[in-house]
Amino acid sequence: VQLQASGGGLVQAGGSLRLSCAASGLIFSTYGMGWFRQAPGKEREFVAAINWSGGRTYYSDSVKGRFTISRDNAKSTVYLQMNSLKPEDTAVYYCAAEGTGWGVKSPNQYHYWGQGTLVTVSS
Repeated sequence: VQLQASGGGLVQAGGSLRLSCAASGLIFSTYGMGWFRQAPGKEREFVAAINWSGGRTYYSDSVKGRFTISRDNAKSTVYLQMNSLKPEDTAVYYCAAEGTGWGVKSPNQYHYWGQGTLVTVSS
């Protein structure tokens, strides 16, 4: 199983980025997918999750209303559209896959992880 995250970069506060995570080696349409992030010196935290069909999505309070998670099962890809970015969004962002298909918030329930992509928001 491979999860390849991309789309990170440097952006000014108020700007937007779109992260992508391409999955291979698993039946993507049966997995719940999540995005997590880890800032320097901090623990990994939940950002967003989506169930197997894309019909249910979940967000942390810190990104709700600014970030949107979506998926394209035909392309085995999950996305994270990030708008109105803030300096505190600076972190390495990881995508992950979990086998229940429901899309969950706990990182302990995720089976597979991507390598991470760095997002830096300047003030």
